[in-house]
Amino acid sequence: MTLRDFTANVISASKVVPDGNFKNSKASGVWDINEALDLIKGGNWPNAANIDPSAFVDALFSIDLITGATGTARTITNGIDLSNKKGVAWGKDRTAGDNHRLSTTLSGAGQTLDTANTYAKFDNAGVQGATQFNSNGFVSGMTDSYFNNHDIVYWTFREQPKFFDLVQFTGTGSVQNISHNLGSVPGMIWVKRTDSTGDWAAYHRGVDSSAPEDYIIFLNKDSSRSDSGSYWNDTAPTSSVFTVGTESAVNASGGTYLAFLFAHNNDDGGFGEPGNQDIIKCGSYTGNAGNPQVIDVGFEPQLLMVKATSTTGEWQVVDNMRGVLPNGAYPCNNLYWNDTDAETLAGSFGFFANGFTAAQSSNTNGNGVNFIYMAIRRGGMQTPTAGTDVFAMDTYNSSGVEYISNFPVDFVFWTNPTAEFYGEVYTRLTAGKRLQFMSNAAEGTRDTEFDHNEGFSRTNFANSNLQAWMWKRARGYFDVVAYSGTGSARTVSHNLGAVPEMMWVKSRSSSDSWQVYHSALGNEAYLQLNNNNAQVTGEANRWNCTTPTASVFSIGTSGSVNGGSDTYIAYLFATVANVSKVGSYTGNGGSQTINCGFSSGARFVLIKRTDQAADWKVYDTVRGIVAGNDPELALNSIAAQVTGYDYIDPDSSGFILPVDNFNTNASGASYIFYAIA
Repeated sequence: MTLRDFTANVISASKVVPDGNFKNSKASGVWDINEALDLIKGGNWPNAANIDPSAFVDALFSIDLITGATGTARTITNGIDLSNKKGVAWGKDRTAGDNHRLSTTLSGAGQTLDTANTYAKFDNAGVQGATQFNSNGFVSGMTDSYFNNHDIVYWTFREQPKFFDLVQFTGTGSVQNISHNLGSVPGMIWVKRTDSTGDWAAYHRGVDSSAPEDYIIFLNKDSSRSDSGSYWNDTAPTSSVFTVGTESAVNASGGTYLAFLFAHNNDDGGFGEPGNQDIIKCGSYTGNAGNPQVIDVGFEPQLLMVKATSTTGEWQVVDNMRGVLPNGAYPCNNLYWNDTDAETLAGSFGFFANGFTAAQSSNTNGNGVNFIYMAIRRGGMQTPTAGTDVFAMDTYNSSGVEYISNFPVDFVFWTNPTAEFYGEVYTRLTAGKRLQFMSNAAEGTRDTEFDHNEGFSRTNFANSNLQAWMWKRARGYFDVVAYSGTGSARTVSHNLGAVPEMMWVKSRSSSDSWQVYHSALGNEAYLQLNNNNAQVTGEANRWNCTTPTASVFSIGTSGSVNGGSDTYIAYLFATVANVSKVGSYTGNGGSQTINCGFSSGARFVLIKRTDQAADWKVYDTVRGIVAGNDPELALNSIAAQVTGYDYIDPDSSGFILPVDNFNTNASGASYIFYAIA
């Protein structure tokens, strides 16, 4: 195919499907746009900077938290365009019982609706809800003194084919079809009359397996489903219209209405860098009243809504910003879309790499009960282009958020490097728990706060020498997986989107060493983070003699990674151009430059000698990577950092090892390293 023909086919595709989410249709002579970009790039999927932002869930949905509201307006910058696109900014007070405040671009800033009540659209006089819509977010007008010292959550939805649409229409009193731009058959629809009181009428594809359009449920109630043809006229929605019957809640003559439409991707979403990923699922499951039930949706959620429909039940909502644990065994922070109650520890749900778990509870997994759900994919679908977007370091701040990252934090190493100190490891997926790099101890409890968009807090521990190293999960760069052991060799799914080059695995439930895989050592070798041992080779029971792939990693029968009654956490790392580098080198006993492919040098470097016993050495630019002496911290030790030696120097491409040193650059010695720009 010539470039001219190729370009013509791409243009043809854009005319056929203008939303940018092209399906494979080469049989008809039209190329998939992502295949086109792939070909242009010489076989590599383009970086995030080369893709329309609408291909990523981050540009379409956001969870934003305001902690300790002060009664003043707050600008929320979440990258979601609400000034040029239709959408909704949905606020809810977490601290106290109070109304939901849905501000839509169709109703206008300052006008709100409440899913827990039948109210018509009402004017909050600019003090509640979103008071201004911006191209990268909105202004929160929670300025009433009532909100002082309250915590608030916002869920923001933006229109996009195959994700969400917002439609305004006028009722006729007669059955009518309402056009929409969802571009697919809706998985869920809410209709609310805005000029008068009325219930929130809801359709969901999972409410009945054969004819969901015959049933009605109400978003503002905990009632069960009922059979009624007056709402949807017993007519299934299509990819271009939905039908409303003669019921006044959806179609009174002269009434004004807003419809909220949510898609259901069924391996046809077309999102993400590969252009083949789903970001929203509307489904159902039947409760079994047994052990936590695993619901596979094909991705890890960031938000989950669940409601019982064959019996009464709340519209439960949990999300990863407010806190969801991995196995659903513990309650998570729950809100109810049909209720004004404050946040409670009640939702027994957990998130994992391919879906969610519903624990043994009558309101999440009641025997024989039909539950409907909506799950929205976790962000971080795009490969990062700057290390500062996904890695940060900060020392203790005495007010506000204690450690600032300027992004939601997923993983933290925290210690006082200046003194003998038992540093700790915290993870969003296991919030409230802690591990230690220098110890094989099981997981313990710890008072931590991950419910910030801009950083992390380790509460009740103030010291200006404390430092936090903070990671964000992102495609191709870093991922976290929580899983349960089985005792049998198997694979574990992950969402790194690339082949892991290094993995750290730790049992959460028992005392066992940290197990380390590194691509330079191969799949029959391992190291341990909590000691200085040399690599162990010829070991089949850790990684099952199998190299990880871009979707799974393998574990053998060793109790260190796969005990039958244990729970585990795995941290996965990979190389991203000009962001991170996982590598190895041979010491030369003199001076050598380690080229990581960076342009502004390494901010963080971890080095481990593998052929002999040696500590895991940590260097960073907060404590100092300079052309002189540098503080050196051992990850596997409680000892204070060592100063007075020059074992690392800065270099724009990565870092320099300036001298002969046993731990970092002995002649002929073997080393692995991990660096972040």
